[in-house]
Amino acid sequence: MTAALLAPRATHPGTGATLPRIPAQPTTATTARTTASTARGTTAGTASTGAWKRTAAQLSRWTAHLVMLLAIVVFAGLAIGPHVLGYRTMTMLTGSMAPEINPGDVIVVTPLPISEVRAGMVISYHIPVDDHRLVSHRVLSAQTSPDGAVTVQTKGDANDAPDPWQATLHGDTAWQVTAVIPHLGTLIQTLRTPIVSQALVYGAPTLLAGWLLLSIWRPTHTQDDQR
Repeated sequence: MTAALLAPRATHPGTGATLPRIPAQPTTATTARTTASTARGTTAGTASTGAWKRTAAQLSRWTAHLVMLLAIVVFAGLAIGPHVLGYRTMTMLTGSMAPEINPGDVIVVTPLPISEVRAGMVISYHIPVDDHRLVSHRVLSAQTSPDGAVTVQTKGDANDAPDPWQATLHGDTAWQVTAVIPHLGTLIQTLRTPIVSQALVYGAPTLLAGWLLLSIWRPTHTQDDQR
């Protein structure tokens, strides 16, 4: 027999009757501690969820602000800058200057006096044959005639041979490629497609108005939510 069977059972004094065992009851302090711990856990969980929601909302607002700022900068650079600062932007359509300039890249050209055109520069000019299209190629040689005209021999970096012509630059100004913005031309061409352009014309103002209304009427948090 085990020790548990040999242990005496509690009896009522004077009667010998066995008293039933009463399970221990939690004290008031223990109950209060348990309730407080549960409340703290619930409050912490609620606060954590509220903080995550506020962080997500802030990130969303900052992303919207950044996108709008970027759109304004691109618009100003393409539409306003050339009239104010004098540069021009063009989209590269071929791979003749790859890998330095790839199809879909936007190039920025700035004016310089024709007399300053030198070998090694990349310039944009109208070719003297066929459709007189605009090309941007590297200058191999530049010769100045007695009347001040400059004749250049050019070549695309990706082409095997020099261009089969020599071009005489007319006027006083040549256009030198000074910057390349990768893939921006592809984005511009996409924005010019009928579906996208119509979506921007009708959808962008609607989204902007909705965003402004939400910013004005956004509900404020109560004191309990901020704890």
